[in-house]
Amino acid sequence: MHSIKPTALSWDDVDALADEVVAAGQRAGLPFVAAQSDLGDAAPMADRNGQAYAARMPWQPSSACYWQNRSLALRSTFLHAARIFAEPIWYQDGQLGSWRATSALEAIDCSHVKQEFGFSAALIAPVHLAGGQVGTVLWVAVEPIDMAAVFARDAERMFALAFRFLAAHTELTTRRARTPPGQLSAREAQCVRWAAAGKTNAEIGTILSLSVSTVRFHLRNAAEKLGATTRARMIQIATGHGFLGPHA
Repeated sequence: MHSIKPTALSWDDVDALADEVVAAGQRAGLPFVAAQSDLGDAAPMADRNGQAYAARMPWQPSSACYWQNRSLALRSTFLHAARIFAEPIWYQDGQLGSWRATSALEAIDCSHVKQEFGFSAALIAPVHLAGGQVGTVLWVAVEPIDMAAVFARDAERMFALAFRFLAAHTELTTRRARTPPGQLSAREAQCVRWAAAGKTNAEIGTILSLSVSTVRFHLRNAAEKLGATTRARMIQIATGHGFLGPHA
């Protein structure tokens, strides 16, 4: 049996993936491209020199330097869709959809997109990464296109490419700042779950038949394992890494 030997990741790899993202859009008939590895970050996704990747990706001339608009991520319909749905999304004729019918996308009003931005069609690749981070790659067309055919033919491949690109970028930009979270014990996870539900330490102690000092001990250990310095950040990280299931 052959062993798998992963190669070290470099900025050259990320740059090559960025170029492939652009090329994939051109091949699919979706020539305008936008990417952001973390929708919660007001700063644009940048390369090793701090230059926004958006500056090297083609976009409509009428929206030049769009990435400098810090409020865009909060009001963009496409980015809202990427936050609430984790599978490839198509846009055409004022509607969003995916492989399957879903009320999450059907409830989003896209009737204004064509008039406001001039988009005729789009392929949206949400990228949900560990720790609750959400990014996306958007491929957009302004001319008529058979989006159903494009989605059937290219969505799976382009979705995988988007994931590789944003995951690689995130790995390099956070490698020195982030360490993987430790595994929580059953008791630590229980305490964090109830903390996430808004319970005080005293209330958690009553629910779990523990003293307040023991609850504090478990929460302190959980925060340390997760690399969190505040209760809110501990809950956020625990949620993003899947530690918070049903209360038990």
